[in-house]
Amino acid sequence: MTNIVVLVKQVPDTNARIVISDDRVDLSSVKMVMSPYDEFAVETALQHREVSGGEVTAITVGGAKADKVLKDAKAIGVDNIVRIDCESFVDSNSLQSMIANAVTEIGADVVYCGKSAADTGAGSTGPGLAEHLGWASVSNVTSASFADNLSVVAPAQGGNARISVTLPAVISCDKGNLKVRKPNVKGIMQAKKAQVDVKSVSVPASSITVVSHSLPPSKPAGKTYEGGAAAAEVAQLLRDEANVI
Repeated sequence: MTNIVVLVKQVPDTNARIVISDDRVDLSSVKMVMSPYDEFAVETALQHREVSGGEVTAITVGGAKADKVLKDAKAIGVDNIVRIDCESFVDSNSLQSMIANAVTEIGADVVYCGKSAADTGAGSTGPGLAEHLGWASVSNVTSASFADNLSVVAPAQGGNARISVTLPAVISCDKGNLKVRKPNVKGIMQAKKAQVDVKSVSVPASSITVVSHSLPPSKPAGKTYEGGAAAAEVAQLLRDEANVI
């Protein structure tokens, strides 16, 4: 019976329009969703449970609004949902420290997470958490099997590598060929009634401070060419400026 943890994060919808207000990103009117790579982590965790038994606990860090992402995970099929109560900004090291404490308290054997979050793209949570726990770590995993032991596939130079993983371990998941299951009506109804286990924590001091946020510079206007006479110039620009030929 394996005690499985999956990390989920609430992020802005990738189609949302981000605005800056008073040097800070304003998310007040932005739709929030589960980070896409976390969906693959949830699916892998559920498949692990189906083969090995045990329970899957979803963990997130945030305020009360982050309960939604936990309810989404519950609707898909996780057993338990836990929120580490922290609304303040923390750096990666502090975040990983809080999660490591929760994982240890739960007594997990394996942790699954997305390879990176859609909002930051840092990709540091999985490897950093493994360092805090002193566990093995494999990143960018595209598939996993659980028959006799945990075996995963991850990109390697010239192809893919199949890696046998000794538990406990932290596995960071990429898309691969996984088809993420969708919640059914029963799962959605259970999720609405589910209680979030909120853990109050002492938030570690961050070693960095965000000074301001700003949008990237606007892209320059494109160039338009018509007629065969422009072919030579277009070819030159594609070669010298765009570096595509």
